[in-house]
Formats: sequence, structure tokens, C-alpha cells
Amino acid sequence: QVQLVESGGGSVQAGGSLRHSCAASGDTYSTYCMGWFRQAPGKEREGLAHIISDGTTSYADSAKGRFTISKDKAKNTLLLQMNSLKPEDTAMYYCAAEPLRTNCYTRRYNYWGQGTQVTVSS
Repeated sequence: QVQLVESGGGSVQAGGSLRHSCAASGDTYSTYCMGWFRQAPGKEREGLAHIISDGTTSYADSAKGRFTISKDKAKNTLLLQMNSLKPEDTAMYYCAAEPLRTNCYTRRYNYWGQGTQVTVSS
């Protein structure tokens, strides 16, 4: 079992920056991948960025060039730095973790944080 507790998020004007943190506890040694997702009202959940245990990262087109995923291994914390924010980035943001490699390749995560709201005003 892995427990994920998120912090960060909030409200910002367009062009601003925010940073999310996701503190992991429990069986973190078994985690193969972690990721950030978001869901806006009336829209499907969108995968934004993923990182696997060797540090390899991948991004959705909507996140490339603006968002950066990273891990602080010493603190078991996943981070998401978001820059140049746009009103369309307004959504609930979630971190996720997954121990199984096959699930990671198909973006099927089993452990989720509680979510934090991001609101970007124009």
C-alpha cells in the first residue's frame, strides 16, 4: 500500500507559476512509476506527466515546455512545477503511484492522492 498526500495548488493569474508536492508513504520502495493527472469539470481525466524509477520522464502535449515533473527521493516526494499557466489549466490535480511495470506502461495507476484545485484567472 502507498499513501499519497498532496499540497500546493491554489489560485494564480495567467502567466504565473505554481508547484505541487505529493508526499508518499508506505510501500514506496515498490513504486515503479508516479504521475500527475488533472480533471476539469465536465472533462475526462488527463495524464500530464510521468516519471519512472530510473528518472525517465514523459509529458502530454499540453504539459510539454511548461510543466516539469521531478522526484525528491530523500523525501519520497513527487513534484510538479507549472509555469506559464493558462486559464485552461484550471482543474483538480492529482498525483498517482503504481508498483507494476505493466500498469505503468498503460498508465493504469492504483494509488491516488486526494487532489488539489488549481484556478488560473485571465
